[in-house]
Amino acid sequence: MTAGSQVDVAKAVERGAEALLARQRPDGAFTDDPPASVLGTAGTITALHAADPVAHADLVAGGAAWLRDRQHGDGGWGGVDGAPTEAVPTAIATAALRIVSPERSATAVTAGRAALAALGGVDAVTDRAVALMCRQFLTLAGLTAEAGPLRRLPLEIVLADKLRRRLISFRTAPFVGLALAQDDLLPAGPVRRFTLRLARPAALRLVRAVYEHEGRTGALSEDPWPAALVLLGLARSGEAPDIAAAIAGWLRAAVRPEGAWDAVANLDLTRTGYATTGLVAAGYADDPRLRATRDFLHAARTTEPFTVLDVPAGGWSFSTRRGWPVTLESAEILSALAGLPGAAEDDRLRGGLEWLTGRQDTRGSWSLWVRDTKLANDGPCPAITSQAVQALLDAGRPADDPAVASAAAWLLTSQNPDGTFENLWYRDHTSGTAVVVAALARAGHGGHEVVRKAVAWLLRTQLPDGSWGPGDGTEGSVEETSWAVQALLAAGTGADAVERGAAWLVAAAGPDGGWEPTRVCNYIRHHVRYANGVITQAVALKALGEYRAAVR
Repeated sequence: MTAGSQVDVAKAVERGAEALLARQRPDGAFTDDPPASVLGTAGTITALHAADPVAHADLVAGGAAWLRDRQHGDGGWGGVDGAPTEAVPTAIATAALRIVSPERSATAVTAGRAALAALGGVDAVTDRAVALMCRQFLTLAGLTAEAGPLRRLPLEIVLADKLRRRLISFRTAPFVGLALAQDDLLPAGPVRRFTLRLARPAALRLVRAVYEHEGRTGALSEDPWPAALVLLGLARSGEAPDIAAAIAGWLRAAVRPEGAWDAVANLDLTRTGYATTGLVAAGYADDPRLRATRDFLHAARTTEPFTVLDVPAGGWSFSTRRGWPVTLESAEILSALAGLPGAAEDDRLRGGLEWLTGRQDTRGSWSLWVRDTKLANDGPCPAITSQAVQALLDAGRPADDPAVASAAAWLLTSQNPDGTFENLWYRDHTSGTAVVVAALARAGHGGHEVVRKAVAWLLRTQLPDGSWGPGDGTEGSVEETSWAVQALLAAGTGADAVERGAAWLVAAAGPDGGWEPTRVCNYIRHHVRYANGVITQAVALKALGEYRAAVR
């Protein structure tokens, strides 16, 4: 590497770090400007219209106008503002407009129906639960030809808590909302009416448990989409009016100036965890500006168990201290705290590590929320498992630590035939493959055939300009290039590929020192993605910081 290019990397790191720190709030958290969500907006106006069409007429009209304005020329919608046409948001937006403003939106609905048909209809939606959700919205809108057959959700599953957690996991609250909204859509026979009389009170107790855990805010994980689904079910069934009123109030407060809603309204802890690990790798661990960030992370550690998913206190959510404790964010935050001054005496770090090891699946993996879940979108996940491994290693656990060793053993059995690994919450397959390579290499398995095969895939899929995309030949992204560079550095291989990747990242920095985000974060896997600008800056900084350290 030339002296000139080393200087360029150093400048890119410094300018990138300052651009990221410019996003820091006085309380130490990091902020972003997320795109508005078609799903969040369509779901919210449908729910508010069902709850009280007169009282919420202003927001419903504004949201409908925003949807019509964001409709693409092909008649469809993307999941978030700026995304290409996709089946799920097209189905939901078309149905929502037909429900809340059938006359004003007639042209938009006609175009949306045509776009959905061109995409293959609801049958093109691979996730069965998400497909059912689309069918239900279309049925509510009277678009039965597009909806196809609608099956009844088995609300009775709430009578068996352990089974319910494993099969529907974090989808519990929206599942209950959708099931309650089916009452007048799918009339039940005598036997079903009897079982539903037993299940309904149990289902409502679950919703109320979420409501109480969050401090009676009605936020439903600070996400307008599931909040809207629960409100829709409560409004149509007439149940729990106090909770319905709280959800409606929260949705009214969460509206954006342009009349739309976010995909997730609060990702403070997600952004702050990533920002801190990026800044630590960039050499800013001792920067006094991160003292407030450490205090913010300390204060945000959960102190109450989340009984709905049987998650004990002691981890972190993606939003607030009263959020739902989750493995992915907790692992990133633990890595962040491990890199800051005073880590050896940090009782929150020590307690968080115990919480993390206690959440490990019996097979050695980690899931997102529920241990040993059967829900594909919860876990087990190679990428989440790898993040947990790296958190333990960052905090000083040895490679032969039982939790690290059992996780590595599971990862070595989880590779796809082509050498890749899955990532449930970021775009496949570069992200998952890179994170797993880094974790296994750091855990002492860098020479294993599984790692060599994954490294070969990463080297093979690097694009001619030095970047990485998802591995299918499409355009590279800052996020995937950064993860790939980190992986190859950890594995100690691919020096030329690493140098070209680092050079691409340096060249990709904008005038302010930051990097342009790409929609690599999964909201609904394979169907809806969004960008998170802070994560983009953080992973780029971490890659260049680790590259600079390796060169030194």
